[in-house]
Amino acid sequence: MTTTEAAPETRSFEADVAKLLHLMVHSVYSDKDVFLRELISNAADACEKLRYEALSDASLLGDDGQPRITVTLDPEGRRLTIADNGIGMTEAELGDALGTIARSGTKAFMDRIAGAKESEDSHLIGQFGVGFYSAFMVADRVDVVSRRAGTDTAASWSSDGLGTYTIQPADLADAPARGTRVLLHLKEDAATYTDAGMVERTIKTQSGHVPVPIVLADTPDAEPRQIADGAALWTRPKSDITPEDYKDFYRSAAGQFDDPALTLHYRAEGRHEYTVLAFVPETKPFDLFDPDREGRMKLYVRRVFITDEAQILPRYLRFVRGLVDSNDLPLNVSREMIQESPVLAAIQKAVANRVLSELDKLATGDTERYLAIWDNFGPVLKEGLYEDYARRETLLGLARFKTTASGGAWRSLQDYAGALKENQTAIYYATGTDLDRLATSPQLEGFRARGIEVLLLADQVDSFWVTSGLDFGGKPFKSVTQGLADLSLIPLVEGETPATDASEAVNGFIAFVKETLGDAVSDVRASDRLTTSAVCLVASEHGMDRQLEKLLAGSGRLDAAAKPVLEINPHHALVEKLSAVGTGDEDVRADAAHLLFDEARIADGELPTDPRAFSARLMRLLERGLG
Repeated sequence: MTTTEAAPETRSFEADVAKLLHLMVHSVYSDKDVFLRELISNAADACEKLRYEALSDASLLGDDGQPRITVTLDPEGRRLTIADNGIGMTEAELGDALGTIARSGTKAFMDRIAGAKESEDSHLIGQFGVGFYSAFMVADRVDVVSRRAGTDTAASWSSDGLGTYTIQPADLADAPARGTRVLLHLKEDAATYTDAGMVERTIKTQSGHVPVPIVLADTPDAEPRQIADGAALWTRPKSDITPEDYKDFYRSAAGQFDDPALTLHYRAEGRHEYTVLAFVPETKPFDLFDPDREGRMKLYVRRVFITDEAQILPRYLRFVRGLVDSNDLPLNVSREMIQESPVLAAIQKAVANRVLSELDKLATGDTERYLAIWDNFGPVLKEGLYEDYARRETLLGLARFKTTASGGAWRSLQDYAGALKENQTAIYYATGTDLDRLATSPQLEGFRARGIEVLLLADQVDSFWVTSGLDFGGKPFKSVTQGLADLSLIPLVEGETPATDASEAVNGFIAFVKETLGDAVSDVRASDRLTTSAVCLVASEHGMDRQLEKLLAGSGRLDAAAKPVLEINPHHALVEKLSAVGTGDEDVRADAAHLLFDEARIADGELPTDPRAFSARLMRLLERGLG
């Protein structure tokens, strides 16, 4: 095939590319070296994909079976080329791969980058996977020519990054025999990227451990020289690997710019032989809670990349980055069948256990480092309490909580168990969405009066795992907003005055409130959990925790919420005064009953049932009080 006469087709990017690239160039400018790492990483992936496909079709390799990445500098033309002899792309694949920017998170990326602080700049590209488009930080125009292995056609793609790109068939005489060539027409202030010494140092630092050899040509006519041998870092003895080596590999493989908070590198031998190189990031990925987000662990078989969709770790460990290289899996295993392999199932189980074991060691050996990890990934790890029955005990041991007694610090359940009060039969918790509001909840007053520590659970997942029948040390988890508090057997702390029985008048008023509110509540009763507040709302003994109920109702998974229980503090001064209001003044008593219910709703983070009626009742009582 020779040059085609077809006119190039101009298309618009599937994103507000002009704005995005402008933001990226101006916000991440201090770290523009990233484009080399991203383009080399893409080239390495293409070579690995070819190596995998060649397992079933060796003809794809032709006479060129050695993968390589070639970087060519052109100082006179102010150009830089990164080429690979990997799998390559068809015209359709080229348009799909390079025509949609930040496919899964364009808006999130733009919102974040627009307000980024300079100190955060170095993390942005790695977190958002901008990848190829980082080239526009240094280039006025980018030209790509690609030919897919095993085909006799090639395609070219070109763009100045200002909103459109062109794509058309390419002349085979100008295309690589196989693979992809990316040509960057560098900006004037990016001419240093044609300096051989500077480019070599940058590549060795950022991409020296990619599993594909890299060669560098100082000029278009120069003989390329090897600057990275493609030796897989994970196959080398740990004693030969420096912390800097691990850091460079992590940044290259994970697409991050932070340091790894935890590095796990080991070789398993015995029934199954495999090598694991895994990292816990130091910073939280922006898409950590994306429901479609999968893990970031790659699967290799004897150094041949197989897939990054093997789900080697459970979803609640999806923040871990790295790889597993197996000696036992067959090289010709299909991506579709890989999940059904009993060998992979055994590897998955062992690797997950080892990651949790390493986290446990860190939790006991280096508390500060572990708490930094928990700060970032605790809410995700707690998903395992709900999903992974077999490892619940381990995960409970790893869990850390803010409590009413922690002063803002993290506490373990072992710490909590050591502070149990006499006759305390449960681990008490309060769920919500805001720690400060939780800490001041009226439902906590009776527990505080007895010195009972309460877990303050403000993550959404907390409302689910605490209801899954867990216990710790034989003590079940119990919500402070559900059922009777049953605190009478636990002694008050020194200085607290024991409550006396409610007066007959107060009991009569409580009965009146129950009758007045009718179907709005399931019950109205005297409270033993309130000490300073007049009222609070709780769920019935066998009802759903109120926070969980709100979450399910808000997501449409619950048709109607259950009626709450209104608890009234029988010793509160307001309640005692309302109880003394004559029975002939029923309108005042009725207004007070409804206002007490609405006050409890407001304290629970809800609106009054009828804001207009609430306002009218409040005005009537104020007028009466001032009359």
